[in-house]
Amino acid sequence: MAKTITIIGSGMMGSALAFPARENGHEVRLVGTHLDREIIEACKKTGQHPKFDYPFPEGVKYYFYEDWKEAVKGADFVIGGVSSFGVDWFLENILSELDPSIPVLSVTKGLINLEDGTLISYPEYWKRSLAAKGIEREICAIGGPCTSYELVYHDHSEVAFCGKDSATIKMMKEAMQTSYYHVSVTNDVEGLESAVALKNGYALAIAMTIGLVNREHGPEAGLHYNSQAGAFYQAVKEMRLLLEMQGASRDCENIGIGDLYVTVYGGRTRKIGILLGEGKTYQEALDILAGVTLESLVVSRRVYAAMVRKAELGKADLSLFPMLCHAAAVLDEGKDAQLPWDSFTFDQTR
Repeated sequence: MAKTITIIGSGMMGSALAFPARENGHEVRLVGTHLDREIIEACKKTGQHPKFDYPFPEGVKYYFYEDWKEAVKGADFVIGGVSSFGVDWFLENILSELDPSIPVLSVTKGLINLEDGTLISYPEYWKRSLAAKGIEREICAIGGPCTSYELVYHDHSEVAFCGKDSATIKMMKEAMQTSYYHVSVTNDVEGLESAVALKNGYALAIAMTIGLVNREHGPEAGLHYNSQAGAFYQAVKEMRLLLEMQGASRDCENIGIGDLYVTVYGGRTRKIGILLGEGKTYQEALDILAGVTLESLVVSRRVYAAMVRKAELGKADLSLFPMLCHAAAVLDEGKDAQLPWDSFTFDQTR
């Protein structure tokens, strides 16, 4: 049965989801935020997102932000397509005003660190914030190894939808799944959201090895895989420890590892990691990537701050997270990107 799906936020991932939604025969309404006016103007004029190589499926409808309340009328569910920098904006301007009976599926990846070092997902942050306003709402979310431009290209993509209400996430899966967009479902919201957020910070550190090869041997040397694989091993090791602390299921851990892989090999996090590895300072890298949204930096800093606080409280051992600590030092202390390789080794002899 055809549904009405409203996407709020016309960034790349939110917009990419219009493809499977519309191709499944649903009415799709793409709404720009207050920052997306030029994007929506382009979509209305050309039927294509400015950053995609392919036009939207015929029939997608486009709305400016001031018309968002009209765009959600009769919607079966809303997809939140803002970046992690828009979390509070989405809370105050959309979730606080949206009819609580309309389910929400978020694509926003990230974590919030609390004063005691606890890490919570954005759905949990939104839920707590809305409850303080007297609004009861559960937010579902998407996680998994899927880049927007490859989804638009119809590459096979494996993701998971998470939410506390099984019927709701199964309804969303039925609406969105296609022959190329494959959807698992789980009630483990914190596990899935932690896994796909943590990969951002660790992909940053792995990508530094690519820049280090460029620095030491020149860009003509090509990709060297030993160092990338060694860093990948350590990243997975630390991610698993952190996800155990988050109580994540093994399937959610595995999705996070898959997401780590795709993030290392494509996208914005790879770019800044390479620049840092090549010897650029944090500010120089930011200047080069001016205008690029770098959510990985937010995650790295928040997770590091959380682990430092847990260590102060005797609830974590920072020596178990040398890659996390290294990434934080590169970003905020001007440390060289050369990884602390010896700290990644282990001795299991008796």
